[in-house]
Amino acid sequence: MSAGDARVDKWYPERRFGGFTHVDGTVVFYTRVNSLLDRSTVVLDLGCGRGVAAEDPVPLRRELQVLRGKCARVLGADVDPAAAGNPNIDEFHLIADGRVPVPDATIGLCLADFVVEHVQDVDGFFSEAARVLEPGGYLCIRTPNTWSYMGVASRLVPTRLHARVLGRVQADRKEEDIFPTVYRCNTAHKLGAALDRHGFEAVVQTQEPEPAYLSFSGVLYALGVFHQRHAPRPFRRMLLAYAQKRRT
Repeated sequence: MSAGDARVDKWYPERRFGGFTHVDGTVVFYTRVNSLLDRSTVVLDLGCGRGVAAEDPVPLRRELQVLRGKCARVLGADVDPAAAGNPNIDEFHLIADGRVPVPDATIGLCLADFVVEHVQDVDGFFSEAARVLEPGGYLCIRTPNTWSYMGVASRLVPTRLHARVLGRVQADRKEEDIFPTVYRCNTAHKLGAALDRHGFEAVVQTQEPEPAYLSFSGVLYALGVFHQRHAPRPFRRMLLAYAQKRRT
């Protein structure tokens, strides 16, 4: 067992039973995403990436993230052509000039997991999500909170150094999975306003998972645990948004 794993198990001993903590952000987010699916749903994974969810070592978390086989089809869309090799999608669509090559009102659920922080044209992004969703369709978003300590740190570190820093705090994160962040819509207020502006009824929540980024240091990890347990809602690390396209 690594020192980092020992720290996690010390502060979150329940992880020994199933591999995840009671505040695991992936479990929280994807449990709700799964609850919105049925066998007729067509899913669009916006910013689908290479499909690293298939590499998750925790079986429950991996099963929650892989939506293929639980619905009619999973479409993947990304600006990176390498995402065509994602094993968790049924077909791939390359995003060009901000346009998703998917017909209007054909998607039942649109997923954007750690995508919004990279979006330059916020209104263009939400306009496309609204266009492809059928009336009553869902948009589920997970993205970092600008006002969290990780959000502040990311903005302070120059973009050219992000890969080096993330390589230090996330040893299993591959360089090709690191993209520039801009944080144009990464507060609860801005995210909620953008969703409302583009025709969605939405709930935007903040969530504080275990401080996985800090597991390389015992002192920093302990401080991260304190923050996780006591942080006021506006300063929690993650924004979770669940939205439904208005029917009229």
